[in-house]
Amino acid sequence: MPRPDLAPFIEHTLLAGAATAADVERLCDEAVEHGFFGVCVTPARVALCRRRLDGTGVRVVSVVGFPLGANLTTIKAVEAVRAVGDGADELDVVAALGALRDGAYDLVVEDICQVVRGAQGRPVKVILETGALTEEQKRVGAALAKGAGAAFVKTSTGFGPGGATVEDVRLLRSVVGATIGVKASGGVRDAAAADALIEAGATRIGTSRGVAIVQTDAAPPASGPPVAPAAVAPHEPKGEPTR
Repeated sequence: MPRPDLAPFIEHTLLAGAATAADVERLCDEAVEHGFFGVCVTPARVALCRRRLDGTGVRVVSVVGFPLGANLTTIKAVEAVRAVGDGADELDVVAALGALRDGAYDLVVEDICQVVRGAQGRPVKVILETGALTEEQKRVGAALAKGAGAAFVKTSTGFGPGGATVEDVRLLRSVVGATIGVKASGGVRDAAAADALIEAGATRIGTSRGVAIVQTDAAPPASGPPVAPAAVAPHEPKGEPTR
C-alpha cells in the first residue's frame, strides 16, 4: 500500500549539476503533491525553488561546500549567506573532512561555526560522509558538529563512498543524543530502507526516490507507521562570523 506516512521525513533531492530548470520545477511540484518536508538542491537553484514553493509550506534546503567539503571556510560562509538570501530554509554543509581525518579538530569546528553564523538562525546539517571515515572519526565528527551548533548530523553526500546505513545512523544517534536531528542520505531507494533508518534514529531522509518511496506497495513495519519528526531548533553557534 502507499506510504504517505513517510512523506514528512523526506527531503526530495536533486543535486545533479546538469539538472535543468524544468527538472527543478518538477521536483518542487512533486514535493507539494506528495507532502514532502522539503526539497534539497544546489545553491544555484535555491531562488527558483523559493519562487516555486512560496506559500506551500515545503522547505528549501541548499547544500554548501558540496560535495567535497574542501572549500575554504570563508567561501562556505559566503555560500551560506547567499543561500539564505536566495530563500533557503535550511543548509546542508559538508564538513572539512580532510581536517577531521588529520585530527585538526579546531579547523573542523571553526568551519562549521562560520556556516552556522552565515545561516542566520536557519538549521544547519553537517554532512560527515561516513563511508570515508573510521568509526572513531564518525564519533568525533558528530560530537564536533553538535558542539559547533549544528541542528543535524547527516550521513552522506550521495557522491562519496557508501551511503546511509542503519549502523551509521544508530552510531550517530548514540553520539548526539535526542537534542539534534540525524539525516540519512545516500542510496535510500525504498520504503523498507527508510523504515529501517528511521527505526535506527533518523529524523530526516534525503533521497531522489521520494515519489517511489511513498507510492511503494511495501507495508509499514509491525510496530506501526513512523511518527513524524518534531522540528529541531538550530543551536547557538560558537565563535565569530567571517566578515
